[in-house]
Amino acid sequence: MFVVRPVQVSDIDALEAMASSSMPGVHTLPRTRDRIQEAIETSLASFAAAVDIPSEERYQFVLQSLADGQVLGTATIHASAGSNGTYFAFRNDVIQQVSRDLNICHNVHALTLCSELTSYSQLSGFYIAHRANAGLEAALLSRARLMFAALAPHRFADHFFVPLAGVTDSDGRSPFWEALGRKFFKKDFLEVERIIGGARNRTLIVELMPHYPVYVPLLPEDAQAVMGQIHPGCELPFRLLTAEGFQADEYIDIFDGGPILQAHKHGLRTFSSASVKKAVHGEGAGALVPYAVASARQQDFRVVTVHVPAIEAQDTIPLPPQVFEALRIGLGEPVLCVRI
Repeated sequence: MFVVRPVQVSDIDALEAMASSSMPGVHTLPRTRDRIQEAIETSLASFAAAVDIPSEERYQFVLQSLADGQVLGTATIHASAGSNGTYFAFRNDVIQQVSRDLNICHNVHALTLCSELTSYSQLSGFYIAHRANAGLEAALLSRARLMFAALAPHRFADHFFVPLAGVTDSDGRSPFWEALGRKFFKKDFLEVERIIGGARNRTLIVELMPHYPVYVPLLPEDAQAVMGQIHPGCELPFRLLTAEGFQADEYIDIFDGGPILQAHKHGLRTFSSASVKKAVHGEGAGALVPYAVASARQQDFRVVTVHVPAIEAQDTIPLPPQVFEALRIGLGEPVLCVRI
């Protein structure tokens, strides 16, 4: 059994090991021990804060095996992207060009620097060990963030987005960056990522990136080919997020051209299908269905997966003793349930 819970100070060694083994281009995972420590402290303060309006809060979760206590994954949700600035992205636009004299009318694909994702809540930092063999625990880790948002909607925006790493080679070279970003920053892709720490709200972005639409047909073919394409290492989160209800195509990352998935909360399965049930003692029998089940406490939020008979028509959910222990709940307490 696995549990997803808020990050703790004692998780720093496990998180440092994850950072060292993840892809070099994944800009949403802190890399150094100092930044990991800072992220943990920010998360602890965010969970403890009394929030009226989403702001700079950042909530980080870890996936832990209850069999041996090993931390095997992490995922984060930011309350408000660009809360201390403006979150920049490229928006995919179509510019219509017409010549009456030549009787020509055609559409041109263009990229426009925009700040429309500012104040959306942002999912980021998804990492799970052994992802090639990951099962329900991967879906549990990805969905836990949204279950917390469903439990505490006042802490988050109504819209959510997720940036996914774009295509890079084994040396971290990005064809999209080489064709566009390098022309303005005069630096390697990974070097700039290190300088800005993965942020997309730094002043230097608006200072250096082009303010006018970039006509896509003018870019090299290899850069055009990777626009909106995900790094092979992001296939698992991409599948989980699109199954949840996130959609791509409208925005891409300004650095590596990776897709930015976005959705209104009412278009996400977790928000539309989550229900609160009373926890009762019992074991599953007959036709069983997998559910993610979360404690309804914001300060001690914990999520596990269980297999029980369908509960949609019931007010209760039968849970075995080990689930009560994992969630740290008592008999009759409310739990948030979502079919996986």
